[in-house]
Amino acid sequence: MKTRLFIAILSFVLSLSIQTLSAQIDVKGKVKDQSVNRADQRTSEGIEKGLDAVEDGVKSVFTKKDKKSKEEGEESDENSASEESSDETSAKAKKPEVKKDEPAKLASYTKYDFVPGDQVILFEDFSQDEVGDFPALWTTDGSGEVRTLNNFPGKWLYLNATEAAYSLMKDLELPDNFILEFDVVPTETEDNEGVSGFYLSLYNGTGEFLDNGIYPGVSGFNLTCSHDQWKVNGYKEGANESTAGETALAPIEINKLNHVIIWVQKRRLRVYHKGQKALDLPTALYDGVKYNRFRISLWGMQGFPFISNLRFTTAKPDTRNKLLTEGKLVSYGIYFDVNSDKIKPESYGALNDIAKVLNENPTVKVKIVGHTDADGDDAKNMDLSKRRAASVKEELSKTFGVNAANLETDGKGESQAIAPNDNPANKAKNRRVEFIKVN
Repeated sequence: MKTRLFIAILSFVLSLSIQTLSAQIDVKGKVKDQSVNRADQRTSEGIEKGLDAVEDGVKSVFTKKDKKSKEEGEESDENSASEESSDETSAKAKKPEVKKDEPAKLASYTKYDFVPGDQVILFEDFSQDEVGDFPALWTTDGSGEVRTLNNFPGKWLYLNATEAAYSLMKDLELPDNFILEFDVVPTETEDNEGVSGFYLSLYNGTGEFLDNGIYPGVSGFNLTCSHDQWKVNGYKEGANESTAGETALAPIEINKLNHVIIWVQKRRLRVYHKGQKALDLPTALYDGVKYNRFRISLWGMQGFPFISNLRFTTAKPDTRNKLLTEGKLVSYGIYFDVNSDKIKPESYGALNDIAKVLNENPTVKVKIVGHTDADGDDAKNMDLSKRRAASVKEELSKTFGVNAANLETDGKGESQAIAPNDNPANKAKNRRVEFIKVN
């Protein structure tokens, strides 16, 4: 009986409350100052007391609900907290909660259709340079130094001079179809108003390695990498004008680790970043250019970037032929966190390419073998290589539907090096995953 009476009274008072609350909502659905509106809507002392009583009851209900939710592991709703008692307090703006970036998921990289080839042409991670020194294989008309970062592993080249160029002092032998990957951590501009980023140039050049012209060499392309856009200009000596393409899709992010991938295929240029293809220009580049030089420049840019883990590889091996005919595929497209068996999402393209061949040939069985370089403890490297192979098997089965019964795993650690462990490029060649046909 008491329950029915309470429900009846509650329904009556709530109907008055609804009228009151309707005056508190503007056309955009935003709640105005409740204490002021409620005072304006009061018609009698009795209604005021009734409204207060209902509010207390509702608070009690929400308090019990919150307590129950927390006991069950549910997240409580901030809006269920009790009202502020004064105009000044209720007007306070709540400071938004700052959340850490969630780790990228492998499945979110489905637009990564690139697959690195089975040959590493160059790798540079500054591991052989001393912190505080300018790297031995580079030159500049400005300044810079090798540094470490407290939130990202490895060594980084800090480009800390405006209006400067930084050139790799090595002639490259790049095929018509190749991939360049690198990590970059851009920093903020001093006034937070300028453009933060850099220019990347691949070109055909001779003579001195440091070419500080706007368009270095006789032909090539410049790629603008900034926090607001990607822009590419191809050029060639004797041509009337450079070709160009640009986009604001998925630009580099300030103070974050960005993994950038550039795929050159004759005249076609593709840029991948943040799990998607940011640029795909079929005729952006001039035909017949032989790229042999690499440069980064900062003219007109603000904010100094950190660069590391530059890698040139051939592009996309014949996976089907390597696996089914030759019986062995060497993959450099499966990436792991440092000293970890966790697969990075940039591995999607390579794993998907291998999975297609295996799913189309369901009787084929392969052994997945992990390999490391010689840095660190032998036993730990052996264990790491075995765990990485197991992670690859799990991902192929779980994400790509490959029959797990057709997959074996093993790890060889550093015991089967294919190059001397004497420089960054050779160490990169030894860090690999092999797929060996077993039937």
